[in-house]
Amino acid sequence: MICVLGSINTDLVIEVETIPRPGETIEGKSMARYPGGKGANQAVAAARLGARVVMLSKVGRDQFGDALYAGLQENRVDTRNVERVEGPSGLAVISVADNGENAITVVAGANALVDRRYIDKHLDLLASSDILLLQLEIPLATIDYLLRALPAEKPLIILDPSPAQDISHLLLERIDLLTPNEHELNLLIGSSDIEAGSRLLVSRGVRNVICTAGAEGAYLTTSAGITGFPAFNVKPIDTTAAGDAFNGALAWALQTRPLKKAIPYACAAGALATTKRGAQPSLPTLSELEGILKG
Repeated sequence: MICVLGSINTDLVIEVETIPRPGETIEGKSMARYPGGKGANQAVAAARLGARVVMLSKVGRDQFGDALYAGLQENRVDTRNVERVEGPSGLAVISVADNGENAITVVAGANALVDRRYIDKHLDLLASSDILLLQLEIPLATIDYLLRALPAEKPLIILDPSPAQDISHLLLERIDLLTPNEHELNLLIGSSDIEAGSRLLVSRGVRNVICTAGAEGAYLTTSAGITGFPAFNVKPIDTTAAGDAFNGALAWALQTRPLKKAIPYACAAGALATTKRGAQPSLPTLSELEGILKG
């Protein structure tokens, strides 16, 4: 069983020619609404590949919350532990440029209410999972509390440090896999050198670091060294949720494969997600994933 503790958002996506600079007003081409949130995206990514996935989070008692809850259920994600609370659900406003790059502004809404009391209520379930996916769109204090409350060896924890924040005070030794992209790695350790930055995080206690690097693929760093994994050749139109596709597929693949054999599946899923618009609508099915892996 895979558990996902993280955010559930509505994404308002605006297509633009280029990402606006500070102080600049530009004309948008179109606007669409999609279900999103890093936690929900990763849950759907794994479930769409066939994994049994339990989602833990909170959504508001608003029309966005109704749609988000229903969308998770439609993708066979177990939502019994997703709580409805007074107030708004999480919201993300995403600008997507013609070259596929994006800029995202997130309003936490109900995600900010995922607190220690919620962890205490669901700790037994979290601890019983085989793999636990975490991100940083819920309070960092909640993540810190959870890492210290879980058993030392189970579940396997994948932490996606996005949006990038200072995680130096977290119990890094309890993180089995840290999965930043290049930009997030730079913000975490102040270096654009993937190998040096990843080695530094491993030296500080993280068990494994997988840094995704877009067209360059991904790099796994362990105490034994660094291994590169090639990217898949696709034409990106929207990079939103590519990282979430990577993490969800990684968790799914790790249920039956060792780490180095699981990473290519994650790379393939991340690549496929860039070929469709929207967050959850872009997440690949198992047949799509098998198709790109066969070449």
